[in-house]
Amino acid sequence: MLRRSPFVIFSVLAISLVSLTMLQSLVVPVLPELQEQFHTTPNVITWALTAWLLSAAVATPILGKIGDMFGKRRTLLTVLAALAAGSLISAVAPTIGVLLVGRVLQGFGGAMFPLAFGIIRDNLPAARVPGAIGALSAVIAIGSGLGTVLAGPIESAFGWQWLFWIPMIATLVGSVLAAIVVPESVSRAGGRINWGAAALLSGWLLALLLPLSEGATWGWGSLLVVGLFVAAGVLLAAWIVVEVRSQNPLIDMRIMRLPGVWTVNLAALFVGAGMFGIFAFFPRFAQTPTAAGYGFGATIGESGLLMVPMLVTMAVAGFISGPIARRIGYTAQLSGGAALIALSALGFAFLHDTTFEISIAAGVSGLGLGIAYAAMTSLIVQAVPSSQTGVASGMNANIRTIGGALGSTVMAAIVTSSLEPSGLPQESGYTDGYLVLAIIALGAVLAGAILPLLRRMPPEPGADVPTDEVIVESPLFEAA
Repeated sequence: MLRRSPFVIFSVLAISLVSLTMLQSLVVPVLPELQEQFHTTPNVITWALTAWLLSAAVATPILGKIGDMFGKRRTLLTVLAALAAGSLISAVAPTIGVLLVGRVLQGFGGAMFPLAFGIIRDNLPAARVPGAIGALSAVIAIGSGLGTVLAGPIESAFGWQWLFWIPMIATLVGSVLAAIVVPESVSRAGGRINWGAAALLSGWLLALLLPLSEGATWGWGSLLVVGLFVAAGVLLAAWIVVEVRSQNPLIDMRIMRLPGVWTVNLAALFVGAGMFGIFAFFPRFAQTPTAAGYGFGATIGESGLLMVPMLVTMAVAGFISGPIARRIGYTAQLSGGAALIALSALGFAFLHDTTFEISIAAGVSGLGLGIAYAAMTSLIVQAVPSSQTGVASGMNANIRTIGGALGSTVMAAIVTSSLEPSGLPQESGYTDGYLVLAIIALGAVLAGAILPLLRRMPPEPGADVPTDEVIVESPLFEAA
């Protein structure tokens, strides 16, 4: 039956995720052009990224919880509508303020990740779930790659508006197909939305991510930045207390403290830091004029092409993660993927004299990211009941985002601290930054390594949150 075909459901979700991931990456390479179009400053135009980040951080776990409670299909369609509306507003934006409103709405699309993984778990046989999750991870890489590579040519040929028109069209197609093909989830979480906990969660995420994103501009020692960090700590503590005491928690802390959850979330923090640090500064390094003594003087389009090896290997890794899981479990894949990220960071630090060298490092990085990303998602999905899939995978995505903000901030601080009078960083800034990213990635290796040890330990008294199914690791769409 078409409506229940695993391949058709997967394909529809893939179309929707491609539209989202393209939106994430299309804007990054053309920020200077958008700054010129809207006659604004570099500090203001960076909010085209910050607005999306903050919106996604708040929306992802909350909408993931709503999907668990009221139906993932219904929530997915709502998110797709918000994403399409945000793309439309951004495409016709007459001012930077209107563009930022559109980007906030687009940020709601971050919830598509946990919703898609939850729909996969609800509608595919258990044996096919890991392969499908890995393949969706590959699709995410493909969408990000398309956005990075095509941003420059699209803007040059058609204008910056088409950076939003194209994802909007893809989103509308995905919405129609999802309405026809994707069935509503049967597994539902009980209770209601704890809006007090949601407000505290939103508060500490905003208070943490805002200074991480803008600290370099506002000044790390400024009263505003320090005050926001203090507020983030206070709100986080209050949120935990409310969730622990609540009979209807937004995020069940019993779930969050399961070994298969907290260790993977810790790994996500480190993987996110390494991933975003590498991803954000690779184009900047490639675009550095050769007169600086390093770099390749690449254009936006050329630096995007240099990232193709990373994106190809990331996609391949996602597709093979499920099939190889029978021989190499997901915990080993997580540690191995993180080790490859660390190795690639060392490559960027010491082997960057030719485009061939950085292409090899990029390929290793993509392989590690693809394996680690697919493994983390599969481990989270396996560790929690199906009624908690959305909120648990949503929090994992959020922690990866926080890690990304930390990694980008650390890398930016190291690189900019080595600025020459010409305004260009010294080569040592990139070398030191990538060395730090390599050390950070090793944290994910350790987090993956301790998970098997924790699983062998006897459960705590009163631990009553077992998984409701055992997923057999096997290839995607294997014949039953």
